[in-house]
This record gives sequence, structure tokens and C-alpha cells, in this order.
Amino acid sequence: MVIFGRVNDVKKQISNKYFQIAFDYLENNSNDFTNIKENECVKEELSDGMFILKQIYKTKNRSDCFFESHKKYIDIQFMAKGEEYMDVTDISSLKQLNEYDEKTDFIKYEGKEEDISKLLIKQNELAIFYPSDAHQPCIKTKKEEIIYKVVIKIPMELV
Repeated sequence: MVIFGRVNDVKKQISNKYFQIAFDYLENNSNDFTNIKENECVKEELSDGMFILKQIYKTKNRSDCFFESHKKYIDIQFMAKGEEYMDVTDISSLKQLNEYDEKTDFIKYEGKEEDISKLLIKQNELAIFYPSDAHQPCIKTKKEEIIYKVVIKIPMELV
């Protein structure tokens, strides 16, 4: 069940305290990318096993992207600067390309163009992906652009 929109709107719909910690972080601390270079991902601890990944990268053609999912964490992907498409579909509709890697909490899937939802996520918007949501981020809109993204990982046992 994907949830997406502006932080303030989504915040009103979810009352879980760990989501509220994430939303508070996004509202107050999400724009500091001073020590991050392009194609770099910096990890920061947040609270109770939650952590943040700050990333700077260029969007790509849909054909150069892939679907992924996670078992142990919920992804909150927040667009601090830029915009991209994020495709989403249920994991049951995709062919898994690798065995689940427990250490990285990562499963990669073969892409497809049909029977998927395509979300346009703009600056100051987010998408929340649950373990059943295969998601394919990083897709360019009109042209390739630099993206500043914050991904907050919330352990499933906290929700």
C-alpha cells in the first residue's frame, strides 16, 4: 500500500509515533546536503533502529532502472530537490532477479512497463513503500537532472 504526497498531508493520515519522528525530521532537517557529493549516499542514525540515507544522483531512463523491495524496513522516500518518476507494483507481479539479501534488506526484480503505477514525486513530496510494494525510483521526467533525496528506513516491528 503506497502512500504519497506532501509531508503535511501525509503526516495527518498516519498517527504512528515512528512515522511522526520521520516526518518531524523531514520538516526540520532534510535539506542539509553540504557534505555529500554526487553519486554518494550518507547514512545517519535516527531513533530506535530507524536510519536515514541522504543521496545525490542523476535521474535515468526507465530502461536503466529496476524494481526493488525490502522485507525488514518501510521506505519513506522524500524529494528534497528535483523530481522523478517512481514506478510501483505489487511484488507478486514481478520476477525476482536475486535471492533476498538479509544484510542489505534488498530484493531486485525484472522490470516491466505494463500493469504498474507511475508516481510523479516532486520537490517536498514523499512516497512511502511497504514490503509488498516493489518500487522503481530514479526515473527521469522530461530530462536528466540532479536529485537530492532523503530515504528514511523504519523497521517493520515498529509499526
